[in-house]
Amino acid sequence: MDRQTGRQTDRQTDRQTDPERGFQHRGALVSITWTSRAAGMNWSGLESLLSGVNKYSTAFGRIWLSMVFVFRVLVFVVAAQRVWGDENKDFVCNTRQPGCTNVCYDHIFPISHIRLWALQLIFITCPSFMVMAHVKFREGKDKKYESLHHGSHLYANPGKKRGGLWWTYLLSLVFKSGFDASFLYILYRIYHGYDLPRLSKCSLEPCPNTVDCFISRPTEKKIFMLFMVVSSILCIFMCICEMVYLIGKRISKLLRIRHENQRLIFADQHELTDLAPPRSMYRNRKTDPTLTDSQLSLNKREKVREGTTTTTL
Repeated sequence: MDRQTGRQTDRQTDRQTDPERGFQHRGALVSITWTSRAAGMNWSGLESLLSGVNKYSTAFGRIWLSMVFVFRVLVFVVAAQRVWGDENKDFVCNTRQPGCTNVCYDHIFPISHIRLWALQLIFITCPSFMVMAHVKFREGKDKKYESLHHGSHLYANPGKKRGGLWWTYLLSLVFKSGFDASFLYILYRIYHGYDLPRLSKCSLEPCPNTVDCFISRPTEKKIFMLFMVVSSILCIFMCICEMVYLIGKRISKLLRIRHENQRLIFADQHELTDLAPPRSMYRNRKTDPTLTDSQLSLNKREKVREGTTTTTL
């Protein structure tokens, strides 16, 4: 008890005699509090973005989102920032010439890996907002149509990837894969490959001669860099798979529609369907791009039945 009381009194006297230390202690607590709050806000924002984009994504898109937010964002926030935190401080060159170490550091690291990856994550997540904005535009347009036409809807499902939304979604995939590939190329060109040597030679001014410079923890940094590169390549592969899936599904749908149109044209040219209305009745009519194939065929059958009853009467 006496020892604990003595330690507490010593701490109080230290804070009273050294007010700067007390301010530093309180500043550290405040910074920790603000950091935890900011982290919570960031994670809530990422969670809302993930849940919002998942509604309109395919299975490949959900896998892409999981890879981005789990393998890349988590590794970037939790581990990579700590590994590259001492990048400038622990960069050492075997010279005492003023300015030589800073010049060599700027030559070897033109841009920090952390800042480059942060910029990459921002760029690859921005195209997802294009899809969300298009869906919100459709929902607002559908609400206006509903208010003007007494409950009838313009779109059966505003989030269905039909019509213009299909092109927006495909364009977002092109942007995602293009941004990832561009940043991989930039990283390769800046650092002349995906390798971090333990020893680098530098002979720039104001260095007196060729000096040796050493990077702190090069093996650990190389492992994280290769992990981020492989993650980017896998994300590009998933985007390409999703594009192939969407285009293949679109082509198969167009082929089915063409086959059905040919069948209807063949039926119109024969005596079995003399009572059916001609196909010119269905031309130049605006259809909902969000309807499925079964709904479109059902609408066509109902229109054919209506035309048949009118001709019979």
